[in-house]
Amino acid sequence: MVYRVIGLMSGSSLDGLDIAFVEFHENAGTWTYGILEADCYPYPAEWVTRLKNATSLSGLEYQLLHTEYGHYLGQQVNKFIEQYQLHYKVALVASHGHTTFHMPAKKMTAQLGDGAAIAAQTQLPVVTDLRALDVAFGGQGAPIVPIGEKLLWKEYDYFLNIGGIANLSINSNPYIAFDICPANRVLNMLAADAGKEMDENGAMAAAGTINSSLLEKLNALDYYKLAAPKSLANDYGTDIVYPLIKAAGCSVPDALRTCTEHIAIQISEAIANSSKLKPQTSNLPGQPASFKLLVTGGGAFNTFLIRQLQEKIKAYNIEVVVPDATLVNYKEALIMALIGVLRWRQEYNVLASVTGASKDSIGGALWMGAEE
Repeated sequence: MVYRVIGLMSGSSLDGLDIAFVEFHENAGTWTYGILEADCYPYPAEWVTRLKNATSLSGLEYQLLHTEYGHYLGQQVNKFIEQYQLHYKVALVASHGHTTFHMPAKKMTAQLGDGAAIAAQTQLPVVTDLRALDVAFGGQGAPIVPIGEKLLWKEYDYFLNIGGIANLSINSNPYIAFDICPANRVLNMLAADAGKEMDENGAMAAAGTINSSLLEKLNALDYYKLAAPKSLANDYGTDIVYPLIKAAGCSVPDALRTCTEHIAIQISEAIANSSKLKPQTSNLPGQPASFKLLVTGGGAFNTFLIRQLQEKIKAYNIEVVVPDATLVNYKEALIMALIGVLRWRQEYNVLASVTGASKDSIGGALWMGAEE
């Protein structure tokens, strides 16, 4: 079977809306894919502000934003279709939405972006609310990308996504994945304190000095003591980690250097605690790597962060692979598209072994924007 689908992803770093038009081939349970077109539409300043402040709205204001943002997403899909001449080529749209509230302990998660509005704008079938059923079954609702990793990239042992939040997937039996720590969202907030959108290539961090006292406080946060499955809401970075860094009174370079070190430590410890690693593995000269780690998300372009991570995990004989820019940038949008296809096929698209739910689930609300 062949499926041509648009996947939408809005990350917590608020750098823009990722859109990928993907062709999937399924043959006897084996999946292959090709990203035919992809783009990132930066959010206008007004939308950045509105999405960032969504959790402070009244119930009515929030619902109105949910609807308006859904129409906005539909308009961006129509723009993408027009830009790349995809008329009559798209069979389905799968939208992650923009996460606002995420409280799995209370069996609640919320993503802005009304699916009915997207379907009305595009006149296409639309799948949204991809996390909700897993959370209802008692799961964390995150991460949900491991189903795509399991089906599309079986040759890798680890998958690291460094977005607003860094998360890790471990290709084991059972499959395991969890959120590690806040990442780009906090790094970008610190860079903004110096008047920059981001710390390109980690250059400012590389020029800074580690604040040992601050680093100790960051690494001592309670979340890091929890066992998987576990997940983080965006506000863990904005309301806990960022204020803790600011309270230390560091210069921006020192704050970025310390935060980068913190991220690299937490990622390396998450990998080191993996049951996949053989005891006392090492990267002896001339010895091929025993494990492969695929790194995607905007943080894969942070060369300073990647170097710090490589240094910390070199003893574990792991090859760190940063793929081509298209996959780095659009892996999550690609997997949202696949999750939408699996929902259309009524097949499991969220793994309970990852989220801690009582069962695997076929997640997503389907909105028929056009007749079949």
